[in-house]
Amino acid sequence: MRTTIGIAIDIPEPWGSQLTRRRLQAGDAAATHIPAHLTLLGPTEVDTGVIAEVAEHLTGVAGGHEPFPVHLSGTGTFRPLTEVVYVAVASGDEECKRLWAAVRELDAVRRPLRYDYHPHVTVAHDVASEALDEVFADLADFDAKFTVAGFTLFEHGPDGRWRPHREYCLGDGAAPPPASHRRR
Repeated sequence: MRTTIGIAIDIPEPWGSQLTRRRLQAGDAAATHIPAHLTLLGPTEVDTGVIAEVAEHLTGVAGGHEPFPVHLSGTGTFRPLTEVVYVAVASGDEECKRLWAAVRELDAVRRPLRYDYHPHVTVAHDVASEALDEVFADLADFDAKFTVAGFTLFEHGPDGRWRPHREYCLGDGAAPPPASHRRR
């Protein structure tokens, strides 16, 4: 049996819901199931039998990396390659890249990449060009600073929703206390 997993860093409040709302306003239906986040592993199909191995690997990854500051500032786009507008990672991107590389050390989750890894927070994807332009302009002055203390392993359900499978604290790998901004 197979399942689809993903690994992400949640964007804390008040910024997470603000960015998710703006994505919805742009007409991006994915925002109803995918709150604002920084991706460490995009949707990846794996055998359900390797979930325990993935969880163990992620405990080691989290334990080997300390919490770090992130500064989100302004917007960027991947156009014309893909129809995406995002909030840029002004600092903390190198730490995200190190986490991403460590996650991918496990063969079970390594897959060919279409594009190089570029930490970002998607705020509009595959919507009308005018909507992309509006989001790009509306969030040009966006600014948020926070500390990344962990990440979450998600499993994709048959209803299209991503559900937390397990959370990891940077610095020790243990599950953090419950967060008030969990994905739904």
